[in-house]
Amino acid sequence: MKLLRVLDLEGASEVEYSDLKKMVKLMRRLKFLSLRGCHEICHLPSSVGGLRQIQTLDVRHTSIVTLPLSIAKLEQLQYIRAGTNKAPAKRAQTSANHHLVYKVSNYCGGRQLVGVEVPPGIGKLTALHTLGVVNVSASGTECFLEELKELTHLRKLGVSGISKKNSNKFILATSDLVHLESLSVRLENNNGSCLDDSIPLPLLNLRSLKLYGLGNRLPNWNLQLAMLAKMDLEIAKLTEEDYVFPPLEGVRITPDGKKESTKGVIKILSELPRLCILRLRVHHLQDNVLDVSVITNDLEEDSFEKVKMFEIACSSSSKVTFGAKTMKHLEQLKVDCCSGSFLFGLKHLDELKEVLLKGSSYSDQALKTYLTRKLQNHPKSKKPALKLEELSSRC
Repeated sequence: MKLLRVLDLEGASEVEYSDLKKMVKLMRRLKFLSLRGCHEICHLPSSVGGLRQIQTLDVRHTSIVTLPLSIAKLEQLQYIRAGTNKAPAKRAQTSANHHLVYKVSNYCGGRQLVGVEVPPGIGKLTALHTLGVVNVSASGTECFLEELKELTHLRKLGVSGISKKNSNKFILATSDLVHLESLSVRLENNNGSCLDDSIPLPLLNLRSLKLYGLGNRLPNWNLQLAMLAKMDLEIAKLTEEDYVFPPLEGVRITPDGKKESTKGVIKILSELPRLCILRLRVHHLQDNVLDVSVITNDLEEDSFEKVKMFEIACSSSSKVTFGAKTMKHLEQLKVDCCSGSFLFGLKHLDELKEVLLKGSSYSDQALKTYLTRKLQNHPKSKKPALKLEELSSRC
């Protein structure tokens, strides 16, 4: 046992702190330790600082909310994966707008993790490639952000606790992370609009960006996101202005009878040139309509040309419309919407291979029947398949 290098206890629900303490004390040569899903573990023993050879520490989906001071001694650590699905108690005290964000988070299966508090000294772990999820506010914003600048080998970073007080400082602190390819950001309650267009995102090599807890707008960082291939977006509201009530198939019409020009979130997303995977989770759609086509001067433009996987999740009955020139290379469509939802324009998706129903849509017999008929009438010779996918709570 003393020579053991890998200890994977994922899902071992009966493991308790006393067991962990004994194992850590005995297995000093561990390089990999996973406690993922061990819900009974609420903190790590300080003796974890004796695991001087450890490279990977995974404590996701445990009850651990604080990492010990001794973790700063683990200078060979390359991967810290942490976070719990349990939201802090104060989350119940929200404004009406942020209540929408929290509601859609629960509705979408609670997959986003609540960050942990990290101790002073985390900046000494310069071998880190992956760090997250870290609660920036709980970890002492000024101290953590100064130490973050030292982690110049980071390729993947996840944070929570971002607010109006620290958002600009956080964005500026990432400017030294020149190798960062994946960034996940969860905003604090009542801070859905704290990400500011006026401060460019200094991360030109980002391939993956996840933004959770937005209010009703997306910062326009397109010039900095030319390399982005994957976007995961959770937003409370998607709204447009100056249009009359939309007709049945969800095409917005202006008072003078023209198609409404696309703007806002959909327009910004459509301008990401390498976007391949898009996940969009939204609570409130104006008039329950989402049109993912891009209209300019009453004409549809080619859009989302490289998107191969699109996931839409919403907490109300919705009408989702695909135009004749949008997502022409889409292969997989995932749907997690409430009963009474409709998808228009599937016939335009020339390369569609499958539609997956998950979450609320998983048990919606009416939607299954509707989509079965639509896919049977799809113009492809090999018809797209309709499949069911249970929503996992794991990240």
